[in-house]
Amino acid sequence: MASERVLSLFQPTGDSFHLGNYLGALRQWASMQGEYETFFGIADLHSLNEQPDPEVLRHRVVRSAAQMIAGGIDPERSVLFLQSAVPEHTQLMWALSCYTGFGQASRMTQFKDKSERRGSETTNVGLFTYPVLMAADILLYQAHKVPVGEDQRQHLELTRDLAVRFNGRYGQTFVVPEPHIVKSVGRIVDLQDPTIKMSKSASSPTGLIELLDEPKVTAKKIRSAVTDSGREIVYDPENKPGVSNLLTIIAALRGTDVAAVAEELAGGGYGDLKKAAAQVVDELVVPFRARTFALLDDPAELQRILARGAERAREVASVTQVDVYRKLGLL
Repeated sequence: MASERVLSLFQPTGDSFHLGNYLGALRQWASMQGEYETFFGIADLHSLNEQPDPEVLRHRVVRSAAQMIAGGIDPERSVLFLQSAVPEHTQLMWALSCYTGFGQASRMTQFKDKSERRGSETTNVGLFTYPVLMAADILLYQAHKVPVGEDQRQHLELTRDLAVRFNGRYGQTFVVPEPHIVKSVGRIVDLQDPTIKMSKSASSPTGLIELLDEPKVTAKKIRSAVTDSGREIVYDPENKPGVSNLLTIIAALRGTDVAAVAEELAGGGYGDLKKAAAQVVDELVVPFRARTFALLDDPAELQRILARGAERAREVASVTQVDVYRKLGLL
């Protein structure tokens, strides 16, 4: 058995994963199976911050589970679970929140940014305590490594602070987690606005490559991708961000160097570049879609996988939670 444990959760914010989700997270998680003891969850409790329609949330949770498996998460090699099915998450969150300084929580960049946009009257308390729930997610499972992007690094630092603080007061209780820096595949940006990262929240529908789209829809988006007024195919993110993005996508999906792709395509035009990008994306999405929809056609099997995952997750989480309650003086 692997000696170190890895944990990461995916928030079900849409009907379909997009290419950035796959390259930046899902593919990297799948590659860690075997090397580590892996726990991967669906963060449905975190999703409540956006107050989603209940039916929409249920729908997205199931689709997320199917896509995680289609993207390489093997329920036999990893613990795949639903956050809300493990009550220890919220139990530990409350305990940790009592050891989190108000000032420290107030300084979380994501909270500051989102609360400024929403205003104080529409900013909920869940958004404020989101990082504490994230800390509970991680510390419950004694995770040694957490794959994180730059946008979550500050939250992981809070997690580490809380672990050190609790251990210092009550004795060794939590593993202090380290960030697992995922292998960079380059920045995947919006097809229509190469100045912004490809994401559900920022991208337009035509700028986002969604993995469950019909292949012909995806091919049309790539054909319509913004390039520039020149003709030269070179990797130059500053001056040719659209061209560079397509080169990055091809290189990432082929698992090769972007300079080699640029050299290979240097003699052609932008039409050739877009055709090459559409082909490698098609090679990903066709089997991904087929596997996802096959899983969705068998909801009983998906429910069985998630139930088994929750059972395995609780076997670990409950041990941590009992230890915490005992040390805090709770009967």
